[in-house]
Amino acid sequence: MQNFEIDLKESLKVLREGGVILCPTDTIWGLSCDATNARAVENIFRIKSREEGKSLIILVNGEAMLERYVRNIPPVVSELISVSDTPITIICPHGKLLAPGVCSEDGSVGIRVCNEPFCNELITRFRKPVVSTSANISGEPAPMIFSEIDEELIKSAGYVVTYRQDDKRKSKPSSVIKIENSGAFKIIRM
Repeated sequence: MQNFEIDLKESLKVLREGGVILCPTDTIWGLSCDATNARAVENIFRIKSREEGKSLIILVNGEAMLERYVRNIPPVVSELISVSDTPITIICPHGKLLAPGVCSEDGSVGIRVCNEPFCNELITRFRKPVVSTSANISGEPAPMIFSEIDEELIKSAGYVVTYRQDDKRKSKPSSVIKIENSGAFKIIRM
């Protein structure tokens, strides 16, 4: 538990300074930063060599935080979150209070309520959502475990979480569902 606390303390320090961390999520290892900090988001795009027109997913710790960063949440969102027994990313029609580059050009934002213990506690203590994007260079395969992450990408993070680095269970990206204003939804990835 001591490493867990050290990882939280160091991660929070880097996030508050506008830096990027490398951490486990409820799906795969990800690069994370303050979703409300434009400079931090720009760093994510630079590290990943990712086009700035591509939006990012944010992680929140529950529905209260979701409501602070999404405008006019269709009721179906709560239903999907409550019935899903696996990680699910929901693309909501209108994000708010987020850094440029987080939302899509149409204003929509991908959000996941994170249930992984470290990541959830990090978000709870940070009191803001964090960007989470796979720990790979854009276009390359997403690493399923820590040992598959490129060394250069590891060096680019302001802090690398030690918690779960030895975990060899292969995870996969979340399901993705896009919600329309009307509440209608479309499955993007299962």
